[in-house]
Amino acid sequence: MEASVDQLTVKTIRMLALDTIQKAKSGHPGLPLGAAPMGYVLFRRVMKHNPKNPRWFDRDRFILSAGHGSALLYTLLYLSGYEKMSLDELKSFRQWGSHTPGHPERCIDCGIEATTGPLGQGFAMGVGAAIAEAHLAARFNRPGFPIINHYTYALVSDGDLMEGVAQEAASLAGHLKLGKLIYLFDNNRVSLSGETSICFTENIRMHFEAYGWQVLEVKDGNNLEELVRAIQEAQKDESRPSLIMVSTHIGYGSPKQDSFEVHGSPLKPEEVVETRKFFGWPLDQDFYVPEEALNHMREIIREGEEKEKEWNNLFSSYTREFPELAQELTMLIKGELPPRWDEGLPVFDPASGDIATRSAGGKVLNALADKIPSLIGGSADLDPSTNTVLKGKGSFQAPGSCPPGTQGLVEGPLGYEGRNIAFGVREHAMGAILNGIAIHGGLIPFGATFFVFSDYMRPATRVAALSHCKVIYVWTHDSVALGEDGPTHQPVEQLMSFRAMPNLVCIRPADANETREAWKIAIERKEEPVALILTRQNVPVIDRDKYGKAEGLRKGAYIIADCAPHLPQLIIIATGSEVSLALEAYEKLSSEGVRVRVVSMPSCELFEEQPEAYRREVLPPEVKKRIAIEAGATLGWYKYVGEEGKVIGIDRFGASAPGKVVLEKLGISLENLLAQARSLLE
Repeated sequence: MEASVDQLTVKTIRMLALDTIQKAKSGHPGLPLGAAPMGYVLFRRVMKHNPKNPRWFDRDRFILSAGHGSALLYTLLYLSGYEKMSLDELKSFRQWGSHTPGHPERCIDCGIEATTGPLGQGFAMGVGAAIAEAHLAARFNRPGFPIINHYTYALVSDGDLMEGVAQEAASLAGHLKLGKLIYLFDNNRVSLSGETSICFTENIRMHFEAYGWQVLEVKDGNNLEELVRAIQEAQKDESRPSLIMVSTHIGYGSPKQDSFEVHGSPLKPEEVVETRKFFGWPLDQDFYVPEEALNHMREIIREGEEKEKEWNNLFSSYTREFPELAQELTMLIKGELPPRWDEGLPVFDPASGDIATRSAGGKVLNALADKIPSLIGGSADLDPSTNTVLKGKGSFQAPGSCPPGTQGLVEGPLGYEGRNIAFGVREHAMGAILNGIAIHGGLIPFGATFFVFSDYMRPATRVAALSHCKVIYVWTHDSVALGEDGPTHQPVEQLMSFRAMPNLVCIRPADANETREAWKIAIERKEEPVALILTRQNVPVIDRDKYGKAEGLRKGAYIIADCAPHLPQLIIIATGSEVSLALEAYEKLSSEGVRVRVVSMPSCELFEEQPEAYRREVLPPEVKKRIAIEAGATLGWYKYVGEEGKVIGIDRFGASAPGKVVLEKLGISLENLLAQARSLLE
């Protein structure tokens, strides 16, 4: 009986996913037909989840890294009883406004943990989720109280394994010994354009074993018991992540089985008929769901509710035994910040001298880390340069893997409870892992590198923006002013390109006190990633008794120096280190009788969020003489200076020379700013 209902349910999953794709006349039928048994085993027989409460914190996480197989995921969610994933949603696959887009987009209430599609991203995000689970378990679990105790599963494809981001992440996962990370590899030997033998012939077993993974094999991907046994074997190894290589047939049961042509195109009507005949499925009923199969899958609801009830009872006992820990964990789960978290942050005095915003940022970050227990992160092997070490907060390492005294370890807890993550020189994986930590919940992740190397992170940053992930980027060495390292290390086009990315907030603070306010914004924002773009070189601490308050940063742009009550003849708009330059020009021009306003615009995105009345107040439409100055690409600034304005920027690569020399040679100087202002006024 059980075997027959198992097989009937797997057929239902296959055929329902196929109908979903055929109705849309668009999609990827190959993976759902081949990998349905894996999905069934995970959702029905292995995973701990409650469709009635998709946000239960101790649920197992599942990431469909092979996001092109989204119809499989949506079908599993519908059959499991996730209320927002109805049969009507399957019928609206790939249509406007549905919860069933072509590739999964994060929707926790739908049961979708992660936005996937760009191959390799889901693989790396799973590593981040496993890091979050390990960290929270180490900090909050106590003997007899495994409050945080769940696995991260993913279904990955050959395309995922080919992508470099997955290899970076696999290397780090093996080093960190993330034993609760289990991936099923849909090993069908076919990719979108042909057999993998034309481009991907490495020994995957040896490759992942060299990374420190346990590698298991399932010879027949249709054998449900073999799949269950392999996953159970993976669960037993607590010191290694596991890759289960599952031999499958892409497009199983269809006339195009084992052909690359079934990867990304719907079947023809006559091929659908042949597929239905193969599985003994009704030929005249679309979206047919046998009641026996549906009832069998919906048992997940009862089982999930029982498991969550057990967890709730355990947490109640935990709360009585460890009230302070329970209170802190509850705060983290809810994504709340501690009371008065922003009090007592560093205030910087001009009399103390110039300071790089990366250095100021490090001081603010450490003050925040003392108050916000959810803050965790690291850099791509650049801690000394990005100033992002959380002092005294320890190093996130597998217990016993690094002896005390190892260079680079941070004082404090040495183990999974440490809050400094050594990502190594793996910018792309770092970005995706940050996303995984964010989607797991309970933590606020940050990652740092030189701004020019944000290019390596761009795909993951885009996924973060698309997914509304609360991630903080610390991108330092923000312009050609970094100097002698030369144009390979000098960002020019990066800032404008990231400003073009929807749902990403970029902040380039002018000085140390604006940096403090920028960090506060980054901590407060809930629905998007925030990038802090900071200087390597020292910049003056602006005298806030004389000029506008740094809190003006919260509005994206504010008047920092003015000629009130008179209307200005000229407005100078500047960001970052160029604000001090603009203030020098303000003093000089004002002494000559010119009415000048200086606007610090650290964040275009925050400024655009403000009411139109405020934006017109800062940049009055009737003032046409405007100059924007920024040590980067000029594209985009014309929106703010208008047809009669000028932009001073850099539309070429930099050069290897002392930073001040490079800036001067490329026109980022007081002399050029004054010359352009006078020319404009004339």
